[in-house]
Amino acid sequence: MMDWAYLFEIALTGLAAGGLYALAALAFVVVYKATRVVNIAIGELLMVGAYLFFTFAAMFTLPLWLAIPAAVLGTGLLGALIERTMIRPLLGEPPISVFMVTVGLASVLVGLVELIWTADQRRLPEFMPTQPVMIGEAFLAPKVAWGAAVAVVFIAAVLLVFRYWRGGVALRATASDQAAAYSVGINVPRVFSLAWVVSAMIAAVSGIIVGSIGGISSSMGVFGLSVLVVVIVGGLDSVLGALVGGLFIGLVEALAGAYLGGEYKLLATFIVLVVVLMLRPYGLFGTHEIERL
Repeated sequence: MMDWAYLFEIALTGLAAGGLYALAALAFVVVYKATRVVNIAIGELLMVGAYLFFTFAAMFTLPLWLAIPAAVLGTGLLGALIERTMIRPLLGEPPISVFMVTVGLASVLVGLVELIWTADQRRLPEFMPTQPVMIGEAFLAPKVAWGAAVAVVFIAAVLLVFRYWRGGVALRATASDQAAAYSVGINVPRVFSLAWVVSAMIAAVSGIIVGSIGGISSSMGVFGLSVLVVVIVGGLDSVLGALVGGLFIGLVEALAGAYLGGEYKLLATFIVLVVVLMLRPYGLFGTHEIERL
């Protein structure tokens, strides 16, 4: 017979993990939606944010309320530097050229992390409650539960900022039509830079949460592989797709790991990816672009 209590617990765990996927996927979508750049290095930016937090909190012994914003701002500055020195010179070039730059960037960031902090795995300072979280009879690991709660709050804050802040409105206008944005006086290159800064800062928050759960290492960028699946399933340019895709993939991974075995988690996500692409090539909520000849 089906153990419904166990299924409920696994589903909650999957949805909580999906919230973390959704937060990282939001960082990916922000850049793609504004600039049409597929940033394959999103996992490595996430890793840099976690290592900067480790540096400020564990090595410089700054208080947590200062170390976390410092790590987020530092990663945002790195995003601005990347956009200005690597991405902007390639405006107007074939998309594959920019894509390959982000592939190389991922390897560069991994190399820099290993040079500065070595490849050894490290633990982040504890900053989340450790009391067990119970929802009915279901148990959730406290770090996963609180991490998901932080991710949900942060996603809501980002969406509100994009809805009402002038820079967020400019970013959405640029994403809709760059030529029209130019015509109404929006500084499109500055919006591009803003998108990279915001994306890097979101990735840093995600990296700090993920690192607090499983530790940090130079292989953290692998998390970006699952994030890439999420954004493709949800739709590369869809914020709603990032949220729904993150929750869906988190749920699929949790169910596959619980009922089939941990080795099937990645297989299950890629099966989902193939099926979605066969049925909806632009993702569940992606924009279906029509090219006129």
